[in-house]
Amino acid sequence: MPKKEVPLQTISDFLPEHSDALVIEMLHTHKVHLTVTRKRQSILGDYRPAHSGKPHRISVNGNLNKYSFLITLLHELAHLLTFVQFQNKVSPHGAEWKKIFGVLLHQFSKEKIFPEDIQKAIEKSMHNPGASSCSDIELMRTLRKYDEKKTGLMTVEQLENGKVFSIQDGRSFIKGEKNRTRFKCQLVGTKQFYLFHGLYEVQVSETE
Repeated sequence: MPKKEVPLQTISDFLPEHSDALVIEMLHTHKVHLTVTRKRQSILGDYRPAHSGKPHRISVNGNLNKYSFLITLLHELAHLLTFVQFQNKVSPHGAEWKKIFGVLLHQFSKEKIFPEDIQKAIEKSMHNPGASSCSDIELMRTLRKYDEKKTGLMTVEQLENGKVFSIQDGRSFIKGEKNRTRFKCQLVGTKQFYLFHGLYEVQVSETE
């Protein structure tokens, strides 16, 4: 996946107003090599620990809105801090990581960086931060309000059951019943079923 290193003096282009100074301080303190990637379907960001003389590495999808970018970056910084403190002795999204992620969210929340609706969703999430912003559906739904609007796209949860939709690779599916946060959807022309997150963006088919 193509990546590009982001000079720290331009990191503000990806971040909400008044958050860049604190972010840059953290990146300097922990000697983080930050890269920005193109859109990835399966992840919003990732963290690679320092090894063999190489620094800690974090990547974040560059297509995210500024609030989503910041929260994803904090998610990965929490992985870094958890690794530094516990190495590989704890679960990646266990209690230790959740506590550290919650502390980071609180630290930035105090700076009045986020709009009121995101702030409220974060405060609720801080009590038990999810394994990712994708797993906290209320927070993710709120963050999506600040995405650039895309013509012709809808989320799976917005579709009626039985509606046909297509995804980026061209395959078409029929929306089915909800199973917790995911919907069981049938691949058109087969008996195969796939689970889609409710906030997964799809193209609505013109014909059924």
